[in-house]
Amino acid sequence: MDGQRFDLAIEGMTCSACSARLERVLNRADGVAEAIVNLALERAMIRTDSPDADLQTLIGVVRRSGFDVGTETGAFHVDRLADGRIAEEVEAALRAVPGVLDVEIQPASERVEVTAVSLMVPDAALSASVRAVGHELIAQTATGRAERAHRQTVRERRVLVFAALLTAPFLVAMATMLFDEASMLHLPPWLELALALPLQFGVGLRFYRGAVNSLRGGGANMDVLVALGTSAAFFYSLYQLIALGDAAAGQLYFEASAVIITLVLVGKHLEARAKRGTAAAIQELLDLQPDTALVRLPDGGVEQRPSRDIVVGDVVTCRPGDRVPIDGVITRGEAEVNESLVTGESRPVAKGLGDSVIAGSINVNGFIDVETRAVGENSTLAKMIHLVENAQVAKPAVQRLVDRVSAIFVPTVVALAGVTFVAHWLAGGGVEAAILSAAATLVIACPCALGLATPTAIMCGSSAAARAGILIKDTTTLEQAHSLTHVVFDKTGTLTAGRPVLAKIELLAGLTEDEVLRVAASLQQGSEHPIALAFHDAVEKRGIEAVEVERFSNLVSRGVEGYVDGRRYLLGNERLYRDKKLDEPPKEKHQGSTEVWLGVSLAGGDALLAKFELVDELRPTAKAAVDALKRMNITPLLLSGDVVAVAQ
Repeated sequence: MDGQRFDLAIEGMTCSACSARLERVLNRADGVAEAIVNLALERAMIRTDSPDADLQTLIGVVRRSGFDVGTETGAFHVDRLADGRIAEEVEAALRAVPGVLDVEIQPASERVEVTAVSLMVPDAALSASVRAVGHELIAQTATGRAERAHRQTVRERRVLVFAALLTAPFLVAMATMLFDEASMLHLPPWLELALALPLQFGVGLRFYRGAVNSLRGGGANMDVLVALGTSAAFFYSLYQLIALGDAAAGQLYFEASAVIITLVLVGKHLEARAKRGTAAAIQELLDLQPDTALVRLPDGGVEQRPSRDIVVGDVVTCRPGDRVPIDGVITRGEAEVNESLVTGESRPVAKGLGDSVIAGSINVNGFIDVETRAVGENSTLAKMIHLVENAQVAKPAVQRLVDRVSAIFVPTVVALAGVTFVAHWLAGGGVEAAILSAAATLVIACPCALGLATPTAIMCGSSAAARAGILIKDTTTLEQAHSLTHVVFDKTGTLTAGRPVLAKIELLAGLTEDEVLRVAASLQQGSEHPIALAFHDAVEKRGIEAVEVERFSNLVSRGVEGYVDGRRYLLGNERLYRDKKLDEPPKEKHQGSTEVWLGVSLAGGDALLAKFELVDELRPTAKAAVDALKRMNITPLLLSGDVVAVAQ
């Protein structure tokens, strides 16, 4: 593809009609091959048919449509900014980065503030541009969408509480309508006005602003309905109050506009909570990559560097327990690596010289150096995040149908409200009844469940799946899931718990089970290896206490050795005994368990003390899930790399 892709954060959308209108406008813009606007994520994905597409032109299209593009500001440090030449070079380099809107240089404090389009400009791109002119850009602080969204959430919550307090007296008075007419409570007319006025033109100002922007952009959204409906109720009541004075008590409808505004705010608050759930799901994936990494220097030393500043070719050192910060190839050392984030396989995989590792995986027990092969958007983790985001941004057929309906929904409701007013008036119902009926027609349609339900359902569904480790390729796949006939399961970590447990102990030298368990658990105390955790659980259940180990040695992919009570013990697989040139355990047919051997090395010779068998048990819910699929006439299949006995 010769074009470009732009992901823009859109501000100012309030309903599905907004997203549908902006999508139509963007798709009609010159040079745009495809545009998808997602209301739930407040994002626009734009593909152009030319590699020279102008971002500023697209931003202009968005703003002329009555919306805005989100921005974020980051603060950076650059040495010797007081030198005018250096300041000019840095500013020019940063302004040349696509998506950068403004650069502010502060020579005295050697500080640079960069304002860029949200989602468009990673810090790595800014650092690379400055490095290209011979300087280093060091990140200090960033005021991104997440921070601004948090502040906005707090502000919106305060506004909602304020609106609820002003509306409460109206609700109390309305509740008395449930009883006889004599006990009905009517607030003083001027008090009603005092309560309704800040709601209508303070809290409700956002709806007027949204309606004006929508109409100016050539469309009509849900804000138009809210503004028209509440204004009709408010101004009719104001007219009655001016005309009748205190006699207007019981004939005013300020409570209608107040309650409508407050309820719409409640709906917006719930919608915002759902959006934050989506952001949290993606953030959980982002958090898998560590913020910093230890980079090997040419002289053999190491320095800590932000992960975003690592480039292809850098060598990163990774210690036991660390998350691998980049995709790369091991150039020194060996380790067992937990890659469950991609494979679902909780059992660590042995990695050595020349083997590849992925960002976000966990180095269980070795020291390794990794040469960087992929960073940024090219990393495996970034592609996973991109997959989740695409599944949420893309629109299935049902959403496109909703957007088409939403495009004519608001004008249709306004027309029906006009017809309702005229019909009641001509039928002799009077102006009051006509206005109230027309206002009811307007406000009953907002917020529009049709426009909000579909994108919110897709967003929440894909987010919940991502948190459960299920990545959905796209929304078309999600939409077609109802017609599935077969489901293929992985075994380890899917149908099974993904964590081995001690199933059997075979004694070989006259010791008791508690004695061999005590030694085995002592050799592995402090280890987070899944096999070590199985021994920890076993001794905890039996109330056995581990003892101190001396001259401990961890042998990657083989086992451990150390001295307990002055004796040298070995715990591991057959390879451990073979490499140590000791008596190897007998070769038996593997029946689906992991076999771990405990041996002791004495002056008079070596002796095997016990064989431990560890198995991966079924999840408690696995059988119920498979049975449920069968009842749905879906055929469950098992695909496993394990031996046949275990799979059966």
